[in-house]
Amino acid sequence: MASKKDYLKDVVKHFDIKSYNVVPQVEAMEHMAFSARDLNRAAQIYDRMISDKDCAVILTLAGSLFSAGLKKIVYDMVMNNMIDAIVSTGAIMIDQDFFEALGFKHYKGSAFADDNELRDLHIDRIYDTYIDEDELRICDDTCAKIFNSMEPKPYSSREFLFEFGRYLENNGGPKVDDSVIWAAYKENVPIFIPAFSDCSAGFGFILHQTENPDSHVSVDSAKDFLELTKIKLASKETGIFMVGGGVPKNFTQDIVVAADILQEDAPMHKYAIQITVADERDGALSGSTLKEASSWGKVETTFEQMVYSEATIALPLIAGYAYHKGSWKNRESKEFQKIFDTVKSTA
Repeated sequence: MASKKDYLKDVVKHFDIKSYNVVPQVEAMEHMAFSARDLNRAAQIYDRMISDKDCAVILTLAGSLFSAGLKKIVYDMVMNNMIDAIVSTGAIMIDQDFFEALGFKHYKGSAFADDNELRDLHIDRIYDTYIDEDELRICDDTCAKIFNSMEPKPYSSREFLFEFGRYLENNGGPKVDDSVIWAAYKENVPIFIPAFSDCSAGFGFILHQTENPDSHVSVDSAKDFLELTKIKLASKETGIFMVGGGVPKNFTQDIVVAADILQEDAPMHKYAIQITVADERDGALSGSTLKEASSWGKVETTFEQMVYSEATIALPLIAGYAYHKGSWKNRESKEFQKIFDTVKSTA
């Protein structure tokens, strides 16, 4: 049988949008057809979001994105004021971003490997990518350590992610300086994880609450919803850039309805783009179109675009186009973290 080292040797490298000016390629796609033209229009809409001084941009993330090499793109979007809030799955932020910030890596693998052998070696597979399960257990334990350090009470996922950012600021590993969680902490960009227990943090919660049965932290999902709605209420206009679907997509679309409940005639999301490979015909959430969302009063149809493409292909082009167009250079930072009266500490 092969050893663990035989499998975990070729590291996944993250795509750097700063190194490739894709503007000419994306602009050429405007004169093509099918998904190429859709991608061009989505890139233009994203650039329009960034150029609109009244617009807050919310990025939603679902799927195994950072393990696939897309982490640095989102890091650069945060550091260059191209997004104002993030709504993500837990796996992307904790099992992938926080995991790498602790000094661990994802590795190039094969979809045709012997999964029984991988299991015996404590190697987890995400299609053609490998993760060391023993290192993930360290990530679980680190989550529990953070929870143990917090005052026992319910928190929103945003508050937890702020503490994860603080932990990386004070204790981070060698790769903390390209962590999205750390970047968001530094730039006051709030991160929400609506299904926070569905990741390595969930195992951390199990450890923490078992060790502290009568006095422990917990997730307040209602507070999550209220806090993200406050961002909508604090913004004249909003735009959503959705990579994948799932809970982050619906959670972010729903804040329009929530804002309307709290404030009559709250405006729908003015801009919306989605990268997805999901089909709309089965009625599932991830493939539901943005035009369909308009029937729910969530998304305007003037500036909306679906891009049917796998994220590792489409995100570098759309984000790279907006980065090299440079509209972010004149954009005022929203720093929405500050509206929740969270005070940074060096403790």
